[in-house]
Amino acid sequence: MSFIQVMMTTETKEQAMAIARHLVEEKLAACVQVSGSIESIYRWKGKVELSQEFLCLIKTREVLFPNVETAIKKLHPYETPEIIALPIVRGSTEYLAWLDDALLPRSR
Repeated sequence: MSFIQVMMTTETKEQAMAIARHLVEEKLAACVQVSGSIESIYRWKGKVELSQEFLCLIKTREVLFPNVETAIKKLHPYETPEIIALPIVRGSTEYLAWLDDALLPRSR
């Protein structure tokens, strides 16, 4: 089974916490860490922007990514939210077992 960490940013801590709570309550994420405030520099609609944001690190199964993406897009106020996933290539046996148990049951 493959696990991923999805990264997402929001404008406010309240937005980050609301999305994080929803993902964990729905068992789409085992854990969401909210970090911030961070500064993001990016190009948007032809201009270089600087924003204060909050970073969410979302732990889930790769097969749940479409559900996580849909939930984030539904709850997120940004026109184009950052939603990117990186593979978790290794982890302690105990942590990965906990992660697996905290998520929606795997389809058999």
